[in-house]
Amino acid sequence: MESKNNKIFWCKNCVVMSTRPRVTFDERGFCTACRWTEKKAKLDWNIREKMLKELLNKHRSDSKAFDCITTVSGGKDGSYVSYNLKHKHNMNPLAVTIRPITETQIGQENLNNFVQSGYNHLLVSPNVEAMRILNRLGLTEMGFPYYGWLISIHTAVFRVAVQFNIPLVFYSEDGEVEYGGDAKNINNGIYGVDYIKSIYLEGGYKKILEMSKLTDKELYWFKFPDDEELKKLKLEITHYGFYENWDPYRNYEIAKKYCGLNENETLNEGTYTNFAQTEQKIYLLHVYFMYLKFGFGRATQDAGIDVRRGAMTREQAVQLVKLYDDMYPESLFEEYCEYYKMSMSDFMSNIDKWANKDLFEKKNKWVPKFQIK
Repeated sequence: MESKNNKIFWCKNCVVMSTRPRVTFDERGFCTACRWTEKKAKLDWNIREKMLKELLNKHRSDSKAFDCITTVSGGKDGSYVSYNLKHKHNMNPLAVTIRPITETQIGQENLNNFVQSGYNHLLVSPNVEAMRILNRLGLTEMGFPYYGWLISIHTAVFRVAVQFNIPLVFYSEDGEVEYGGDAKNINNGIYGVDYIKSIYLEGGYKKILEMSKLTDKELYWFKFPDDEELKKLKLEITHYGFYENWDPYRNYEIAKKYCGLNENETLNEGTYTNFAQTEQKIYLLHVYFMYLKFGFGRATQDAGIDVRRGAMTREQAVQLVKLYDDMYPESLFEEYCEYYKMSMSDFMSNIDKWANKDLFEKKNKWVPKFQIK
């Protein structure tokens, strides 16, 4: 499972690529995500629902203002989780949003529609310049264009949890389990800060913060509360997707019906769908760097999900990947440079720096040496 061109391969059941970080394949050539889909079909979800009810009963309170925190952007998944916790499980969640960078109009409208549909909501806007510095370091040092924002959707949320004394935080799904990564938490509903640092922040958290030269005050929303604060709070972090059979399309339908979610009028760039990850323009750069580093893009992610949920065949997925994955968001490059306060030549140099030379060759732009099979 090396990233060398002559050794790459794809899941025999969906379209997950062997270059995906932390993926494994069985003797049939089925990826981690497909094996989890098979396991989900046989899982006794009543047991997990019971676990959820016990967790919620533990934290449900008549004396506190809020029972839990949900993390939302105005998109389908956070809206779905918030809706279920409030209306199905009679919880009183505080929905928390960390302000996206390069916000889109539809993202702002969807977040407003979510709040207007009946939720207590807190919007955290970390220092813009500190966010820019961390995102720029993420770009140059990790090939991760919104790394600062990614840090803050964990650290700032836990800051809010401590300040409001809310010891239960819900994220949507565990992408590692659902989409083909490390499955070590497949049977663990509750996880900790170490898992976030190693998996979601890819081990770069301490390095990027130190390189930023920002003060502790400037980094307030980008640093985890100290261990004593979290221990005193008895914080429990979990994914709602652990407790039920996760289906992003169902989430979209519920969010659209009950939380005012609107989709783009045209297809999202780089894929064949129009209803996910519409909140910030920088996401296009994120998936482009993902493509350059690992050889798969947004369409591969979407098609893999749709194959596993039975909405399309693998053959259809392959054709969609061929059509859409090689996305080049050149129309936004000037806006990205303006955001990072970076010259176009420096920006393009970073694209060259992070392109996987085993998978791509430079012509007018980086083009793949491979084709999905």
